[in-house]
Amino acid sequence: MMNVLGGSETALLRGGIAAAELRQQVIADNIANVDTPGFKRSEVLFEELLASRLGGQAGPKLEARRTHEKHIPFGRTGSVVRPRLVTDDSTSMNNNANNVDIDREMALLAKNQLRYNAMVQQLNHKISMLRIGIEGR
Repeated sequence: MMNVLGGSETALLRGGIAAAELRQQVIADNIANVDTPGFKRSEVLFEELLASRLGGQAGPKLEARRTHEKHIPFGRTGSVVRPRLVTDDSTSMNNNANNVDIDREMALLAKNQLRYNAMVQQLNHKISMLRIGIEGR
């Protein structure tokens, strides 16, 4: 049986949604620790990693999905892009060695929410189109 939601577009959307969920948690943690002495902010890298994977000439390409065993495989196998958490230990915003800028974090939070909503809307549209194709209306 063919998995209709297992295509590369759906995998990218699922990965993007997972990255946005992780980013939401990380930004909330940064905001919660805005006044904690010595706290260093973290961020989630995903879009940059995905762009280098998709368009980087030196980087590996995504795997082509094969729907039949006689199809010729190409691309890299198992090349899934996963979000990466990084901490900025090199900067300080205050005398207490904290580097969280609340205005920047709030802007990142709003941007992340918009990105998340767009990806969920795209996934819902894909499911709706599949439903129309199956039901015929």
